[in-house]
Formats: sequence, C-alpha cells, structure tokens
Amino acid sequence: MLAPQETPYFPVFVDLRQGSVLVVGGGAVASRKVDALLAADARITVGSPELCDHLQSLQLAGRIRWIRGQYEPTWLRHRGLVIAATDDREVNARVAADARAQSVWVNVVDEPEVSNVILPAVVRRGPLTVAIGTQGFAPSLSRRLREELEKLLSPSLGGLLELAARYRARIKSIVPLGKERRDFYDWLLDGPVFAALRAERTQQAEQLLQQALSDPTVPQQTDGEVLIVGAGPGDPDLLTVRALRALQRADVILHDRLIGPDVLGLARRDAETIAVGKEGGGVSVSQESINERLVSLARAGKRVVRLKGGDPFVFGRGGEEAEYLAAQGIRFEIVPGISAALGCAAYAGVPLTHRDHAQALEFVTAHGAQQDGALDWPSLAQANKTAVFYMAIQKAQETKRNLIAAGRASSTPIAIIENGTMAEQRVIRATLGQLADAVRQYRVQSPALVIVGEVVAVSERISWFGQAPIQMPAPLATAAEAASAEVPSYSY
Repeated sequence: MLAPQETPYFPVFVDLRQGSVLVVGGGAVASRKVDALLAADARITVGSPELCDHLQSLQLAGRIRWIRGQYEPTWLRHRGLVIAATDDREVNARVAADARAQSVWVNVVDEPEVSNVILPAVVRRGPLTVAIGTQGFAPSLSRRLREELEKLLSPSLGGLLELAARYRARIKSIVPLGKERRDFYDWLLDGPVFAALRAERTQQAEQLLQQALSDPTVPQQTDGEVLIVGAGPGDPDLLTVRALRALQRADVILHDRLIGPDVLGLARRDAETIAVGKEGGGVSVSQESINERLVSLARAGKRVVRLKGGDPFVFGRGGEEAEYLAAQGIRFEIVPGISAALGCAAYAGVPLTHRDHAQALEFVTAHGAQQDGALDWPSLAQANKTAVFYMAIQKAQETKRNLIAAGRASSTPIAIIENGTMAEQRVIRATLGQLADAVRQYRVQSPALVIVGEVVAVSERISWFGQAPIQMPAPLATAAEAASAEVPSYSY
C-alpha cells in the first residue's frame, strides 16, 4: 500500500505551445529546464535577479522573456506551468505554495513532496517520446533507465514514425482495421522499410512503403534479414550499442566458437542460438554450410544474427558471407565490432601506435607464415612498425624465423595475449627470439594473438587490466653477449 507521500501520478503528455511557462531561477539548473521546455516549443518566462550566460544568450536571441528581480506571486498570473529552480529552498517553497493556491501546476526541482507535477526523464526519437518517472523519489534511477532505453531504441525510429505519419491516412483507407492493420505496422517495423531507414536510404524506404500500399501481397512476403555482427574481443561491455540492439531483436543467432555465454546472455531470451564455430584440427562447420543456413533462415522470415568475434571484416569472413547473401537477394546489414587486435592491445596496455616507437601498424594472420610469398616479411620486419599476428600460436616458430630472417631484431619486444579482455586474460612479455619458447613454456592456448614491436615495452608502465603480465626471463645468450662472449645462433 502506498504511503501518503507516495501519491501516484497520472502520466500525461501536455501541449505547451499555447501555454505560458514560468521558470523561477536563473542558474544552471534553471537553464537545463529551459532547454527541455524549448524542445517542446513552450513560451517561457524566466524570473530571477540574474541570468547565467546560457540564459542570457537565449534572452538576447528572443527565445525567452526575462523578469528581472526577486520572486513575486504576481509572476504566476496566467501561467499553465511553473518550475521553481532556485538554490533557495524558502523561495522554492513559496513558489510551490502560491502556485497551488492559484491552481497552477508546479514542479520544484528535486523536491517532489511540494510538487504536483514531476518532470520525467525523456527519450525522444522524432515523434516517439518515452517518459520515465519515479514520482520524483529516484531521479538517478530514471536517468539510468533512460540510458538503457537510449541504447535499445534506434535513432532511425524517428524517421519511421515520421514516414508512417505522412502515410497514415492512406494506410487507414487501404489496410483494414484489426489484425491486418496490426500486421502491416509490424511489417513496417520488422521489414525492409525500417531496414532501409537504418541504412540511411530514405527514398528507398518510401518507395517500399508505396509499393506495399499499392500491392497488398508485399507485407505478406516472409523473407527476413541477416545482420552480420561483430561481438568484439570477448568482454560483453565492449559490444556496440547497435550490436546489442541486433541481439535483442534476433530470432536466430549463428555464433562463432569463441563467443562467450556472457555475450549470448544479452540476446533476446527466446532467440535460438546455433554454434557454427570453426576450430583448427577439430570438428567444424564448413563456410558453405553456414552460408546456406543463413539464406534458408532468412527466407523462412527469420531475423538472423551472424555473430562473430572481433570485427566481421577483420579476418572474420564477413565479406564472403555478405557477398553470398547479396547474390541470393537476402537483405543484410553489417554491424562492425571492436577488433580483437584493438581490444586485446588496449586491455594489455599496449599502444599499437606511438610517436616514439611506431608510426605504422599492420594486422596479419599467421596462417600464411610457412608459405613463401604469402606475407611481406620485409615490410613486417620494419623497426618503426607494430605487427599484430592473429592465429599465430600454431605458427610461432615460423613467425619468429621469418621475421628475424627479414631483419627484425631477435631482441624486439613481443606480447602474447591469451583470452584478451576477459577475466582470465594472460599477458606474456618476451622477445621475438623467445616467441616459440614462450608459447611452449607457458602452454598458450587459443584465443591468443601476438604483438611484435617496441610499443610492447610501453605496457610495462601502463598495464591496467587483470593479472600482472608474465615477464619471460632474458635468454642466457643476452648475458653472454653482455660479457662479449660468442653468441650462439638460433637453430630452427
């Protein structure tokens, strides 16, 4: 049962364009309230002895009227709404009491107990307005909920609503009331019109809507869509807002082997999840099979997310899948993600570029390490370059040998990052000459990548995440070299 001070508020949207609103106060708090009211085209009068710089600029531009002086009850005449936003609680209380006595709606900032109007947290997408209220008792919670909704509601929703509003009369005249009209609006939200708007193709979106209104069979077509989504390097907090939206709209998710349960746990609860990961030397699903499954699911009317670790266009075969979908006439979108190289390097404290150490950066996959001509080793061996090797653990010996043969010093710092960005992240620092030994000695397992370059030394000062990095001891050859002894050559 509600306590007396918890009287429930009736939610309502008010047109303030014809109403006069008074804001008592001229500081930063009042300024924020004025900006919100201006967004509603309210006619605003500000009463205060002084105005902050922002309110002064609005007054000089003619966007607000200013009554200069101390608060007087006469200010309340003919007002539809009053907001008390001074830093004097006694003045705020007087404004509230006078407003109530004159049957004027009043809001006192951060004092719901003397207000009869609460200003909610608001999310806007064009004509769509979502208001969140806690009866004034937990504004921080309202703010947090607003932040969550900002992530979930696509900015393109505003364009969809504006388009639907322009065609509302035609929709009402053509589409029968009831289930058919509900299905039509569902098609607008789930089908190609909204997809075109998300892709910033507004003319195409309108043409699709016009086609649907001229041909009633169009909204009955069942083809779905595929979103090729980058899941980032592992930490679910590194998902992009758009990736999160895609997961929460998906009917089916085809995911790589390395996508963790924390990321999949952010998906819609009733979404079907299908593992299609490939693992070297183990059981895997062929790329051809994955392509065919994506098409089959989309043609069955499903919203499909193809979820890939890192970024789908960085060693993720996202381009191949997109080409196949395009050839089959399947609607698709690409949602980029934080690549494994960028995420793991950041969490290991390794700046991939640095004015003092590296002016170039190259991402390579070590699958071609044994193939002559597959990689440009002289380029990778340049001293002013950072080289990031994906899938290098099985090719550690070949990678080391080819880089040193191409001129990279065996003493070049390297970092091996295992399970990067995850709670179990492990970073091993060594030298290029120790690469294969480090992989073997510390039993490094996939997923792991290798960073080669002088920038690795910087991480000794800015390592910040997870367990302290492992520093592999300097090889005995270094001590012998320091003593001017003959340095034995590496055998491969």
